[in-house]
Amino acid sequence: MSQQNDEEQLEFMKSEQLILVNEKDEEIGSNSKLVCHTDNLLHRAFSVFLFNSSNQLLIQKRSSFKITFPLIWANTCCSHPLHNEKELVEENAVGVKRAAIRKLNQELGINPQDLSVEDFVFLTRFHYNAKYTEKLSEHEIDYILFLHKDLELDINPNEIDSVKYVTQEQLKEMLKNDKISPWMRIICQSYLFPWWDKLINGATTSKEFISTEEQKKIEKLQN
Repeated sequence: MSQQNDEEQLEFMKSEQLILVNEKDEEIGSNSKLVCHTDNLLHRAFSVFLFNSSNQLLIQKRSSFKITFPLIWANTCCSHPLHNEKELVEENAVGVKRAAIRKLNQELGINPQDLSVEDFVFLTRFHYNAKYTEKLSEHEIDYILFLHKDLELDINPNEIDSVKYVTQEQLKEMLKNDKISPWMRIICQSYLFPWWDKLINGATTSKEFISTEEQKKIEKLQN
């Protein structure tokens, strides 16, 4: 692991200001990514699931340079909206979707001009807490976003070790045999496969995946 790449990841941890929330996902302030993960502060996050036109899901193995959960398989992109005007917008999860476009570019090299907030389907949020080490943990209200589009990739090796598209059957086998991030495992156990079936059958809007009442819930889940 190179010192330069360690420093790049650490700089993100120190400089990025995340959105602190309460258990109702109401914004209550901000703090650095580092403090959020060392002090177990509840903050807003998102998980993108990108499907291609063959209905295969793009997953990533996190790079060895990541400070939390390195070399662990996860969904397409998982990160945090920042505490700024554009990414604090809560209506229709617009702020989270803007953050997703930013991170898909930074991690996977997806051109922001190839995406708009309308391309994302916001499905629901859930609250989870997962310890990585005694000093580092994830404590998040995680927004689940679906994206169904063929996109060109240019992988950032500081963020991602490798990527691959998988079918439902392939992912189910990985869940048995591979190291999977805690948030990804929770989503797979609680939500993913029935929604994936609906996507295969042509669902394109949130109401076709989940009822409005269910979408508003914030379940507290553990893997």
